[in-house]
Amino acid sequence: MDRLLPKRREDLSERTLIVVKPDGVRRGLIGKILSRFEEKGFKIIDLKMLTFTREQAEKFYEPHVGKPFFQELVNFITSGPVVAAILEAPNAVSVVRLMIGPTRS
Repeated sequence: MDRLLPKRREDLSERTLIVVKPDGVRRGLIGKILSRFEEKGFKIIDLKMLTFTREQAEKFYEPHVGKPFFQELVNFITSGPVVAAILEAPNAVSVVRLMIGPTRS
């Protein structure tokens, strides 16, 4: 049974993706947003600035295909550069959800 349990606290960590969307990049909020996560104990594992192609955006938002807001999402995410970050912390997914609040769908 002991071999099934994590041996160290780090073993309880999760990784999650956050995306600073084009409006956040335009408003110069990248540093402020990432700092908030670091202050909560998140470790930045990887970070990349990119601009989604339409094809990439449609794949990223694939779960929303057929919904009335799908094209609006695709248009928005392709309107400028984004910053994608992989963050790591214990309970990362639930903590990020609490920090960013509910999503609109």
